[in-house]
Amino acid sequence: MIGIIAALTLRQLLGRGRTILLGLVALLPILLALVYRIGSEDTDQSEWVAQVLYDGLVVTILLPLLAVVYGTAALGAEIEDGTAVYLLAKPVSRAKIIFGKLLAAWALTSVTVLVSALVAGAIGLQGVPGHGLLVGFAIALVAGSLVYSALFLMLSVFTSRALIAGLVYVFIWEGLINGLFAGTRLLSVRHYTLAVADIFVDLPRGVFDAKLGSVPAVVLMIAVAGGSVWYGIRRLQRFEIGEST
Repeated sequence: MIGIIAALTLRQLLGRGRTILLGLVALLPILLALVYRIGSEDTDQSEWVAQVLYDGLVVTILLPLLAVVYGTAALGAEIEDGTAVYLLAKPVSRAKIIFGKLLAAWALTSVTVLVSALVAGAIGLQGVPGHGLLVGFAIALVAGSLVYSALFLMLSVFTSRALIAGLVYVFIWEGLINGLFAGTRLLSVRHYTLAVADIFVDLPRGVFDAKLGSVPAVVLMIAVAGGSVWYGIRRLQRFEIGEST
């Protein structure tokens, strides 16, 4: 049943104009890498890919943007337009609904961001050693996609303004506040993702430094993803059709 729910959700998400728009957004890292390769010859390629392409664009902007749109729409769109009643009225456990929706949002987010990041990274690193950048960030992006998707899916069950709340978290909390106060990194999925990538990346600290230990990052990833799924299930179990969230 989880697979059926995931497949139906994928069809729903892919059938919307948002997919075309997000696909165009996912082309930005590739275009940026092409521009860099054409016009910049003095910059260290590994440093540029790690700091500008991956940290500055893919992890900070592209990944959370994809996740917040797909994660909040996977179930939130059905709740908003009233079609969730047909799913919730069926004899299907709320846990299976959450896991099916999460699987769809995670798959779309991770595949889209992976294709964009790997193609852009390969262009940016052409002709030089990768120092584990492609492998490290590929693994980190898949893990980060799961945590973000679980978090934003939970938000869609908690509030009808999940998209707005998710964007505030991404651009205000992670984009602004995390840069001002070091302690807030413990509550940042972005920093968890960078710390996972740092496990595999073999570059000097002056070039790439995740600023958060890998063990705390992995533990916090599991805690946030697990907690979001648990709360989403609990909230959906108490959810009444027609209630205002």
